Amino acid sequence: MLRMLDRLEEILIATLIALATVIIFVSVAHRYSLGFVAGLIGFGRSHDMMWLADGAKATYLSLRQINLVWAQELCIIFFVWMAKFGAAYGVRTGIHVGIDVLINRLDNRWRNSFILFGLACGAFFTGIIGALGARFVWDIAHTTSTSVDLEVPMWIVYLAIPLGSFLMCFRFLQVAVHYARTGELPHHDHGHVDGVDDDAAASAIAASPLTPKER
Repeated sequence: MLRMLDRLEEILIATLIALATVIIFVSVAHRYSLGFVAGLIGFGRSHDMMWLADGAKATYLSLRQINLVWAQELCIIFFVWMAKFGAAYGVRTGIHVGIDVLINRLDNRWRNSFILFGLACGAFFTGIIGALGARFVWDIAHTTSTSVDLEVPMWIVYLAIPLGSFLMCFRFLQVAVHYARTGELPHHDHGHVDGVDDDAAASAIAASPLTPKER
């Protein structure tokens, strides 16, 4: 069950990133295409190349019919959802930045107590945010509030707050239980790339002609 939850979390984050990237690319390409084609219209008319001006004008009118005003709003919604679930993913994988210089200098008993206390505080805080977010979503669901461009009910947009916060609360509790049992915290190796064997990567780097050789 936990593996399925982990996989769904990763798929959701990756899907939101991919969709937002594609939408932003299409929107920017569309906007710059309009400017480029408008420039061709002026160029064709100023150089008596009416065939170019007429063709560019037809292309411009066709591009103008494509309405992408909603793209920015949709990408913002995607990034909000991605940030909330990405924060929970960060707790599970240990990629959040933390200052633990003083805690690591303590003896094991005090160190374990402070780490568990910090995880409990994280779970408590995110649990409160999730509860308040759920109440807010419940209240706004009984209104007719919608987004400006997409006209999506705002309770769907704000649903990311309770869902992401409760998931983050669960991840804090999950890490705390695992640490209490094993004494290990999740650690993320920034030099590791998923799907790439570390030994193979090290061998490839060593064999590269760009790598300095010992003499």
